[in-house]
Amino acid sequence: MFSRSISHQLSFCCIVIGILLCNSCNRDEVETSFDYTRFIPTRFPIPITNQDSVPTEAQFILGKKLFYDPILSRDGSLSCASCHKPSIAFADTVSVSPGVEGRIGNRNSPSLANVVYQRKLLKEGGLPTLEMQVLVPIQEHAEFDNNIVEISNKLLTIPKYNELSQAAYKRDPDPYVITRAISAFERTLFSGDSKYDQYLNGKVKLTTMEAQGLKLFMSEKTNCFRCHADFLFTNQTIENNGLYSIYRDIGARRLTQNPDDEGKFKIPSLRNIALTYPYMHDGSLKTLEDVIDHYNSGGSDHKNKSPLIKPLNLPQEDKLAIIAFLNTLTDYNFIKNKNYQNE
Repeated sequence: MFSRSISHQLSFCCIVIGILLCNSCNRDEVETSFDYTRFIPTRFPIPITNQDSVPTEAQFILGKKLFYDPILSRDGSLSCASCHKPSIAFADTVSVSPGVEGRIGNRNSPSLANVVYQRKLLKEGGLPTLEMQVLVPIQEHAEFDNNIVEISNKLLTIPKYNELSQAAYKRDPDPYVITRAISAFERTLFSGDSKYDQYLNGKVKLTTMEAQGLKLFMSEKTNCFRCHADFLFTNQTIENNGLYSIYRDIGARRLTQNPDDEGKFKIPSLRNIALTYPYMHDGSLKTLEDVIDHYNSGGSDHKNKSPLIKPLNLPQEDKLAIIAFLNTLTDYNFIKNKNYQNE
């Protein structure tokens, strides 16, 4: 997004401002929210304090339909689900997902599981809301390469979308509705019923190897827990993990223009990590074994590398134990949840 022309950036900002100005226009007229709390896993906090952002059932239904509809892309070939597949925790299995006409960007598609808890979005943490983030793939040349106003005009010609939009927002399917509805659906994508969660809730026991991996993960020896903390397994900070000595994608520096942010990216959640390969911002590491080997070696030298990244010299047994623990973070009920599937 940040490499676009000035005119595209100004257009993007104008659309964002317009949508935010409409943010509270019709909330009082829409239906009372359905039981949103039923989506929230045990031990997870209620994520939204702003009542205006709590999804209603009609908004969820509309957002889900839009999420799976290729009408969002310029040539009608791609939907949000093309790069965020429900069967793999709403991530992708390629290093970089292709956009319209097979155009390739430079970043790996992140999982959308628990995205409602993310304080900042995009790999460099450049956007504060889901509504704003929805606009990025729509306008991005290497993704949907479209215009949200043109999408709205197409939706206006489809009776079902007019019906759903009126039910959800009491207005036509305009840019405000598109961004809000997709965000409403994404705010329900909770994942918190993995084997590890069941272990915390006293329902199952970890194997000896899984328990050893958890101990190592939470130890001062590895410091994994320093960055992959709390129930999300991320502290959501922006860090350089020593992936390269020279970065083709300069990361957060694109946003801040600060050399101290070069090669820094938002620390991802490790939930469902066994499903969301390949790894790193560019999908350059193919397996969990590759990831563990990277951190075990201490990574490449870079002036901005986090001081937590240093050689660990773990034996093979310890590396396998950590991988065994990471596999306990897979939530099979989440990826099979019919509420999230395309109908």
